[in-house]
Amino acid sequence: MDRKIPIHVAIIPDGNRRWAKEKGFEGTKGHEVSTGKDRTIALFEEARKLGVKYVSIWGFSTENWNRSDMEKRFLFKLIKDWMEGLRDYAHDSKIRFRHLGRKDRLPKPLVDAIVKFERETEKYSDFNFQLCLDYGGRDEIVRAMQKIIREGGKEPGEEEFFKYLDTKEIPDPDMVIRTGGEKRLSGFMSFQSAYAELYFTEVYFPDFGPAELRKAVEEFSRRARRFGGD
Repeated sequence: MDRKIPIHVAIIPDGNRRWAKEKGFEGTKGHEVSTGKDRTIALFEEARKLGVKYVSIWGFSTENWNRSDMEKRFLFKLIKDWMEGLRDYAHDSKIRFRHLGRKDRLPKPLVDAIVKFERETEKYSDFNFQLCLDYGGRDEIVRAMQKIIREGGKEPGEEEFFKYLDTKEIPDPDMVIRTGGEKRLSGFMSFQSAYAELYFTEVYFPDFGPAELRKAVEEFSRRARRFGGD
């Protein structure tokens, strides 16, 4: 029997700081483990093996600006190094990288790295990795409406509105995974996740590896998706 596989998996990687605290580390240790190059590649390789074509990860939300300046600086440098560490792998594996979210508030060195990575991989299509930075679902919708107004557009229908979203080039997520035990989306892909299957796990993101991803996809394959029909 054919198994249903989510084409686009979106991940809310929660629990980094709690994982570190429970193990007696500084909170930043959880972020370091979560952005490990080998760990990320193993997760992507499992996704590809399963048949997933798009993986989106929420790296920094619009609400995360409320964190301390020290933690934000640490996170931005860590994310920049993470992307640079994945560059060779992305080229070797023909992976396209996209940034979802705002660029106007991020540090210039990080923005420059993002733009460079996007341009270098824009012709690839074997696998797609979306990193959501300074991203929030409500903010994305507001920015889309502002763009429509600036361009003097008429009141858009759903299909037309989609063209103004950060995700305009990719399919809606079939599955949204949140690690760390919280059972809410916190505004992640508010417009796009209307019919996504939701999967919540108690596992903190530093411990969410290939086996946990496979478990989530297997759960997806057992669900019936009717999209409002019979």
